[in-house]
Amino acid sequence: MRYVSIIGSTGSIGTQTLEVIREQGDFKVSALAAGSNIELLEKQAREFKPFIVGVFVEEKAAELKNRLKDTNIKVVSGMDGLIEVAVQEKSSIVVTAVVGMIGIRPTISAIQAGKDIALANKETLVTAGHLIMPMVKEKGVNLYPVDSEHSAIFQCLQGEEMREIDSLIITASGGPFRKYTLKDLEHVTVADALNHPNWSMGSKITIDSATLVNKGLEVIEAKWLFGVDFDQINVVVQPKSIIHSMVQFLDGGVMAQLGTPDMKLPIQYALYYPHRRSLGGERLNFAQIGSLTFEEPPIDVLKGLKYAYDAGRIGGSMTTVLNAANEKAVSLFLNEKIQFLDIYRIIEDAINAHTVIENPSLEEILETEQWVYDFIESR
Repeated sequence: MRYVSIIGSTGSIGTQTLEVIREQGDFKVSALAAGSNIELLEKQAREFKPFIVGVFVEEKAAELKNRLKDTNIKVVSGMDGLIEVAVQEKSSIVVTAVVGMIGIRPTISAIQAGKDIALANKETLVTAGHLIMPMVKEKGVNLYPVDSEHSAIFQCLQGEEMREIDSLIITASGGPFRKYTLKDLEHVTVADALNHPNWSMGSKITIDSATLVNKGLEVIEAKWLFGVDFDQINVVVQPKSIIHSMVQFLDGGVMAQLGTPDMKLPIQYALYYPHRRSLGGERLNFAQIGSLTFEEPPIDVLKGLKYAYDAGRIGGSMTTVLNAANEKAVSLFLNEKIQFLDIYRIIEDAINAHTVIENPSLEEILETEQWVYDFIESR
């Protein structure tokens, strides 16, 4: 019996991770953590009976503690609580599925405690890849990507030599606005942006998909995961989301990983690597699919991908600026405080106003995040 901790258990990836664990039946959940959704977290705690649960919002933690007073489950709160969940002694692997930069400290703590990581929190590598990847190597732990695109690349590289890679080809659905003009985007609503054509995801990542910021963050993450230069990472729009990503090798050969748009596959692959388990659900029917089409990403309209390449090439603290400005802008958009195109304006203004720190420490990364929030709020 293996033990797993899940940070972000009430979100899209967290709930699907628990579905995989429920179906397979040979993992024990030792720890769970969420932001504030204690209604669902209580149900999960009662079903999976972890040793400990964490709630980031302290008032909610107090309420959950009262709800679970008839159990032996320990309830912890705040960032210290998330870290305690991440380092739970019985866990051999930690699924980091929380959205946002609050995932960085628990991930670092888990690595330092010798835990393997199933990484679904892209902000960790986007902002702190220069700290995380050397730490993974130093501690001798495994880092398994859970994002469908990075999992696809990881699967394509099995048995291959990293030095024989020519380029990585990350696919994108293009989101709901891939055929829109800038004029069209002036009038889109929150509901329009949340209407993703293929994937069912949380609201923040769905907006990121609509702006192509999400694809840009994946490019930065891929640079750290696979040790390649930005010039070796290409993005192509594949609207049906059948090809999840590809690797081109020095001899011109291309390996691709295909599947239905179902996050359970990369989650399960990360948990059980190097083995593949039976997984229910729809299978690809190539005769029904008929054809797959490819397009250039519309970077002049959906500017998030361009901003990410620019920030990634500058490096240092600039990727934190990109990420934090986007987090704040998306929050404002979801709360209908700004328009869709304002997301790009906010990101660009923050990037232009920032003085880069070359190799930021964790403290400097978090200080940069706060600087971005203060900068945006001051406007």
